[in-house]
Amino acid sequence: MPELTLEQRIARLEAIEEIKQVKARYCRYVDTKDWEGFASLFTEDLVIDFGESTSNPQTRDEFVASAARHFAKNLSIHQVHLGEVEIVDDTRAHAIWPMYDLVEKTSEDSEYVSHTGWGHYTEEYRKEGGHWLCCRTRLTRLKRVVLDD
Repeated sequence: MPELTLEQRIARLEAIEEIKQVKARYCRYVDTKDWEGFASLFTEDLVIDFGESTSNPQTRDEFVASAARHFAKNLSIHQVHLGEVEIVDDTRAHAIWPMYDLVEKTSEDSEYVSHTGWGHYTEEYRKEGGHWLCCRTRLTRLKRVVLDD
């Protein structure tokens, strides 16, 4: 593989930083319930693999609606840490994000189960219209603890 030019190396670093910003916004938008912002982070053809999901969303719109339903009456805290971002080419990237979340039921009529957990998001990103967006997301848990309500 030929050595990258300075301009190519800078472009890769800029891409990695933009992808990190996308994932940081993911956490903030979910926790602040900004569903329009949340939807803006994904491609139209988003592929979702959240094995623990009871609603099993198949599209971006279903994923956003599912998150909105789950978190509407609950407090959530989502964190990701030190992502491993690999730029595949000018328009494709892969990332693995260690994650932590806490969801607490704040309403008696919420059907959501309070829990905390740790694991990883494994994701693919694609550059569309000059911006990096998530096009595939998978959540795998290492540990999930159900909390007393």
